[in-house]
Amino acid sequence: MDITGKFVVAVIMRDETRIWTTDAARGEEPTTIHPALDQHKHVREAQHHGGHDSSKSEKPYYEAISAALSPAAEILLIGHGTGKGNSMLTFVQHLERHHQDVAKKIVGAVDENIVAMTEPELLAAARSWIKAHRTFI
Repeated sequence: MDITGKFVVAVIMRDETRIWTTDAARGEEPTTIHPALDQHKHVREAQHHGGHDSSKSEKPYYEAISAALSPAAEILLIGHGTGKGNSMLTFVQHLERHHQDVAKKIVGAVDENIVAMTEPELLAAARSWIKAHRTFI
């Protein structure tokens, strides 16, 4: 899917990111990005949060998302979680540190219970946000 110069919606979770353009045809599959499979290795030297050092495995995942979103003109993020469990917030922090050009394209962020939502419900949440904010875009 070509997102160059388009408004995109990115649903960011710890184990998957899905990206749609706002002009996607009904039923069109999103671009999907997954973290590397070695994410769950046990790390003895840095036993962060139960023995897993997730920050090392997050960087390549966030780099892949950054690269995928880079051609977009505007980005709406949808995520969930709190604190360190909020992948969307952690991703935004990554962008602000490493990809400010992409961070500047973020026009909004929506917190939803995305694990309990269907794909049509996620897209409806995005449409609702766009409808409420389109005068500012």
